[in-house]
Amino acid sequence: MTVYVAGDLCAGAKRELAHHAPEAGDVKVRAICLPNSEKGGKLDLATIGANARRATEDSSSIAYIGEPTRAASKFAATILEEAQIPLYAATPGAKAMRRVLEHLESS
Repeated sequence: MTVYVAGDLCAGAKRELAHHAPEAGDVKVRAICLPNSEKGGKLDLATIGANARRATEDSSSIAYIGEPTRAASKFAATILEEAQIPLYAATPGAKAMRRVLEHLESS
């Protein structure tokens, strides 16, 4: 299973995943870091859209951790909702990854 992670949150998410081993129960989990969605201090909607679409095109995608601001999260959410990929937004990467792993382990 794959968790897509916004660039700024990736280091924390990967540390949390390594701390729990790359598995949650019987499921192997990997994190894929996405390009940063801010350029020159401004949101790049094209990058946000491309990142979210990348997650929707992967049949192993189970979650999306990101984006850095509420506006960016709202934009990504509209793309992710249709594919029923949960968005963990406005939270540190490690905390979001922990929530994803806990959800997998309890399922």
